[in-house]
Amino acid sequence: MEIVIMAGQLILGLSILVGLHELGHLLAAKAFGMRVEQYFIGFPPKVWSIKRGGTEYGLGAIPLGGFVKITGMIDESLDTKAMQQEPQPWEFRSKPAWQRLIVMLGGIIINVITGIVIFVALTYKNGETYLSARDAKYGIVAYELGKEIGLKTGDKIVRINGKPFDDFSDIRSSEVFLGSDSYYIVERTGADGKVEEVTIDIPNDFINKLSDKKNAGMFVEAIQPFRVGELVPGMPAEKSGLKKGDIITAVNGQPTRFYHEFQDIVKANVNKPITLTVQRPNVPQPVSLKTTVTDKGQIGFGAETLLKKTHIDYTFGQALVKGTEQAFGVVYDNIKGFGKIFRGDVSASKALSGPIGIAQNLFGGVWMWERFWFVTGLLSMALAFFNILPIPALDGGHSTLLLYEMVSGRKPSDRFLEGAQRVGMVILLSLMAFAIFNDVFKAVF
Repeated sequence: MEIVIMAGQLILGLSILVGLHELGHLLAAKAFGMRVEQYFIGFPPKVWSIKRGGTEYGLGAIPLGGFVKITGMIDESLDTKAMQQEPQPWEFRSKPAWQRLIVMLGGIIINVITGIVIFVALTYKNGETYLSARDAKYGIVAYELGKEIGLKTGDKIVRINGKPFDDFSDIRSSEVFLGSDSYYIVERTGADGKVEEVTIDIPNDFINKLSDKKNAGMFVEAIQPFRVGELVPGMPAEKSGLKKGDIITAVNGQPTRFYHEFQDIVKANVNKPITLTVQRPNVPQPVSLKTTVTDKGQIGFGAETLLKKTHIDYTFGQALVKGTEQAFGVVYDNIKGFGKIFRGDVSASKALSGPIGIAQNLFGGVWMWERFWFVTGLLSMALAFFNILPIPALDGGHSTLLLYEMVSGRKPSDRFLEGAQRVGMVILLSLMAFAIFNDVFKAVF
């Protein structure tokens, strides 16, 4: 069922984005009097179509893209016979270069607008909830990757790249891991009780390890007192009588004030019985419960942090600014990510994902509408960025040639445009094949 949900979210999200992208081309083309022959969401074979106003609107069986066919434009169809005919006034090639440029940028513009609208709407509806750095008062838990760069459990990160910060999640931000020569300043209490400041340098290729799925959750998190949240039906915690809202104060007599302490003890008792000491609301005396740890080192409940969270509600005007910043932050992060790849700091095989990776890592196996729209907004901005790249066959490639024509006054020959389109299609198909193979390889290994 999880696979079905992941696939369903991916198909719906891509269908919305591709449909809007191609609609941007269609509307711009029709506004300038160009004939649009086809508008399809999905690739052939054709599943359904209807003809209206000289345009065939339809759905293709392969839901991983779409296209709009504008008369007189060299596109993926490579209809060279039509291009050999005398240009007609309603054709793409007969229009001024500035109109053709707007048509080519129409899809990108729509994707940018879509991304901004989604981020603004989510920001206005939900506001912002986060753990403030000052409220992470117990410091951090350093897991394997955190220890690898020199962090220790109990450290308090007080500055990032020399600057104070408010949101605790900023320690894992793109500014840190996609930037160069990043570092933390931490306060560390020594054996003598004295507090000293220590600089922790972050290797430029550290994101390679963070992006490896086997290292998920192996960096740092806030040390947090906790209580029992939702229980998993049928798991040992529920069977033992544990209840939502309980506070587990000890396991087998060992104190567990913080969640990482509880996890350490439980994982050390895989497939063994354990005794929980529980403080239950409105019950004066501690409750003792017996349960068994599964072979995965779990007893089956979600933990709720007792650390104070900060919440901010935004007016529409504030959400407009904040949401727009978030939307363009996606583009900025993509630029920094490509820079990391080109400098050799990040492996392309770990950084790039195809449809399988997007479905698994972004949408997930549970359908949550807010997450769906957040990911769709993110993908809309990423799609706009990818399409603006000056690669032949992409909108950015066509736009680059049109800018050359506008500046030089010379239009590239149809033969050159056809050749560029073929080269671009080879590049894109190769990238898609690499991404899908990479997704399968990462899923298996």
